Amino acid sequence: MTRLAFVSPRWPGGGVVGGAETLLGRLATHAASRGVAVDFLTTCARNHHTWTNDDPPGAFDAAPGLRVHRFPVSEDRNLDTFLRIQERICRNQDVSPADQRAWMANSVHSPALYDHLRREGPNYHAILGGPYLFGVPHDALLIHPDRSWLVPCLHDESFAYQSIIRDLFHVVRGIIFNSEPEMELARRLYDIPAFKGTVVGMGLDAFTADPAKFARSRNLSSPYVMYAGRREPLKGTPLLLDYLDAFRSRTGRDVKLVLAGSGDVPAPEALLPHIVDLGYASEEEKHEAMAGAAAFIHPSVNESFGIVLLEAFLARTPGLVHAKGEVLRWQCERSGAGMWFRHYPEFESMLLRLLDDADLRRRMGDAGRAYVLREYNDRAIGDRLFSALGVRV
Repeated sequence: MTRLAFVSPRWPGGGVVGGAETLLGRLATHAASRGVAVDFLTTCARNHHTWTNDDPPGAFDAAPGLRVHRFPVSEDRNLDTFLRIQERICRNQDVSPADQRAWMANSVHSPALYDHLRREGPNYHAILGGPYLFGVPHDALLIHPDRSWLVPCLHDESFAYQSIIRDLFHVVRGIIFNSEPEMELARRLYDIPAFKGTVVGMGLDAFTADPAKFARSRNLSSPYVMYAGRREPLKGTPLLLDYLDAFRSRTGRDVKLVLAGSGDVPAPEALLPHIVDLGYASEEEKHEAMAGAAAFIHPSVNESFGIVLLEAFLARTPGLVHAKGEVLRWQCERSGAGMWFRHYPEFESMLLRLLDDADLRRRMGDAGRAYVLREYNDRAIGDRLFSALGVRV
């Protein structure tokens, strides 16, 4: 039987929320559901800030054919060295190859996981690891590079410009991308040959949701827009808060904002009474909120895939994204289910159009759902993944 190994710093379960971990977990599940034996190699950590060993080491079956192996995180990293070099990278300062190696050496690591791969690596048809930024997948993929595929979840950020990252892209056998813009970015940065990269993406489970239920449960009589995910500058949430505050002030429209996810909400004071903050919402409530929204607004310019945008499409809700977010714009273009803005005047014009044209919202919503069901069903993802890996089932 064909065996595959997936390597990620965290297992996407037990409260762990992260796009890269979710994607790797779903790819592993796709593979196992098609009759391939899958080992998911991860650490005992849940928190990506502290990297403490919160879970005991050991193995358990997460699904038929999918076995999760947890290994302890090494506790001898020099955090001061890591943070000192990382701060220089974030400031776009020149960092020598030696310091880049020191930065990666003091990232999160698991010697026990590496020992497992040294022993079992030859028995795996392929080893897939990601995201690119952490020590665990970096060092794991270097153990058997001839049978390793990187799942980078690459962003246009300062870390991506380091030579140690470029070397990783060149040494692995292949690269699994989430979208065409992500693959194009890697080719611009690293000049990798075309044959090394394949766009696969992630499968999403179809769902249906009552578009009126959320507003009814929250006693909302005004239209609302929605965002789901982390609230932080890299995701564009400060821009969203400022833009929506200006929109309400300039147009006089009573539009509410529904938020799901984690992080602070430093909203203008006038906007605060018009925010419905769900925090960590259940999948059911999140989908119901999406289904009733006039638009799902995703202002991030730093994505390799847009999971929540595609979920909104499944809920038949159009997207409104930032034009500089190449991946999200690409998803809107391909699907015909979204618009994109470059600055506030375009944001205002497009949001007014979405609020006022129910027929447009319906057409875009139908197009978005059809797109996700066609491109991101389990069969399509499995076929693309197995084709990239040369697996026959």
